[in-house]
Amino acid sequence: MTDHALLLVNLGSPASTSVTDVRRYLNQFLMDPYVVDLPWPLRRLLVSLILIKRPEQSAHAYASIWWDEGSPLVVLTRRLQAAMVEHWPHGPVEIAMRYGQPALPDVLARLAAQGVRKVTLAPLYPQFADSTVTTVVEQARQTIAEQQLPLQMRVLQPFYDQPDYIDALVASARPYLEQAYDHLLLSFHGLPERHLKKLYRPAAHDLRAADCCKDASAEVRAVCYRGQCQSTAKAFAAKLGIPDGKWSVSFQSRLGRDKWIEPYTETRLDELAKSGVKKLLVMCPAFVADCIETLEEIGMRGSEQFVEAGGQELVLVPCLNDHPHWVKVLAGMCEKA
Repeated sequence: MTDHALLLVNLGSPASTSVTDVRRYLNQFLMDPYVVDLPWPLRRLLVSLILIKRPEQSAHAYASIWWDEGSPLVVLTRRLQAAMVEHWPHGPVEIAMRYGQPALPDVLARLAAQGVRKVTLAPLYPQFADSTVTTVVEQARQTIAEQQLPLQMRVLQPFYDQPDYIDALVASARPYLEQAYDHLLLSFHGLPERHLKKLYRPAAHDLRAADCCKDASAEVRAVCYRGQCQSTAKAFAAKLGIPDGKWSVSFQSRLGRDKWIEPYTETRLDELAKSGVKKLLVMCPAFVADCIETLEEIGMRGSEQFVEAGGQELVLVPCLNDHPHWVKVLAGMCEKA
């Protein structure tokens, strides 16, 4: 059977490190209503203001981590695609990006033209958020409807608490955790608090509490990004037997002046250094592939900040990327989906 494709979808990347390409990418990304959830006129005004200076700053950051083959995120996703081929006998394995190239609508249209009739869509995000999972699924559904593509779509659901996924995280990180270190920081991508508040009423629990969704309903837990991040971190630490106090959770990549979920990674880096932590390990489990947020934001700027605050060394633990254990786990989850 060759009519059932597997489509791996990641966030995306600029086509190059030029300011023009970065501006085009940022415009597409920030104009997504699931990312900047403001009415179109306000969103357009805000994004236009951001695009005055941000593209040049971001272009410099991308240039600092760019590989000869291109964007690390895209290169690593292609490596994952190549590794997945032998685990998916039902049809082609393709990748698409929500922003940039290869564009999700183009890939879906090409698969349909090749005779594919079923697609398992795999958003490569362990935890749920409208700005990651929902926007991918909705763009795919909209493309199929508008282009009248003869495709049946199944979707891999967030897998933040799946034991096999936790096992893959452990397998990929173990070589780093077997070395001496003082503290492990699990830094997840941040979200504005309003993204959570619009999905459910957080009055029943504190968004700043470590177990913010502990007593919440299943419906709330299914959409509470912060709670899912905490669940991933707790399961990971428990699997490795890391004692309380030797690990913590934070949230990175704030943009703008809105209130974002806490604690902030930049604040934790200073706190840990000043508390006497000398060797700090940092993992970024919201990402399955290394990208600008891991390689530049944490591996470069975060490391510099930590040392300036009094620490000695920050070690960035690589993402899952194309680790063999992760490849098998992802294949198994997609098969079940």
